[in-house]
Amino acid sequence: MVNHMKTTIQIPDSLYDEVRKLAHRERTTMKAIVEKSLRRTISERQRRSRFRLRKATFKGNGLQPHLAGTSWDQILKLSYEGRGA
Repeated sequence: MVNHMKTTIQIPDSLYDEVRKLAHRERTTMKAIVEKSLRRTISERQRRSRFRLRKATFKGNGLQPHLAGTSWDQILKLSYEGRGA
């Protein structure tokens, strides 16, 4: 035996109307459409792999001595100098 929980949700009137019309066209219930949609959403989210930021390091010698004490804004401007921006 399957247990069911009755609940109330608030959705925009336009979405309600779309689901109601879809249920009528497909000769099914709104409940069946909502249940299928929820199950599909949960399944898709469980299948997604966790986002991992790729390692984007590079070899270098750190901050150049002539930039020591320079603000980040100034460093940013210098990095784009002569590049059109």
